[in-house]
Amino acid sequence: MPRVRAVSLSPAHTFSKPETATIRLLAGLGVEGDAHCGETVKHRSRVARDPTQPNLRQVHLIHAELFDELRGRGFTVTAGVMGENVTTEGIDLLGLPVGARLALGETAVVEITGLRNPCHQLNDFQPGLMAAVLDRDAAGNLVLKAGIMGVVVAGGDVRPGDAIAVALPEGPQRPLERV
Repeated sequence: MPRVRAVSLSPAHTFSKPETATIRLLAGLGVEGDAHCGETVKHRSRVARDPTQPNLRQVHLIHAELFDELRGRGFTVTAGVMGENVTTEGIDLLGLPVGARLALGETAVVEITGLRNPCHQLNDFQPGLMAAVLDRDAAGNLVLKAGIMGVVVAGGDVRPGDAIAVALPEGPQRPLERV
């Protein structure tokens, strides 16, 4: 059964986010108290380009299974260290389509907007980590494995151990792209 393994937040623009017992998701904004919370973009590189863009990266989710894969390749990665707000387990986050909705806990819902675009800070954290979260599929297409991004459509508290329910969008489904 898909569930939340850990939750993390940071009020500052730091690479890693410390784990916490609970995060509160705010509809249309993101994680209360997190540096990326807001209606418009908060990632510094995007703010520099256009601070009026809508914030499609309010919540960052990573599957814990990635940490197991990375450990097998010699990296030490745990919940929150790659900057995610929600660490999941038992769900193929990368296989979800744009617009999929994840119900987290009792009331929170996050709508998936796209893939996290890995950046050089991964290598600053551990040399070679950026290459380790990139892959190629059978057709040679680049696969970004550093998590997914979403927006909060219904607020609520999220805790480790909370169940995750997936609702797929109706109609044709679009695969995730960088957001």
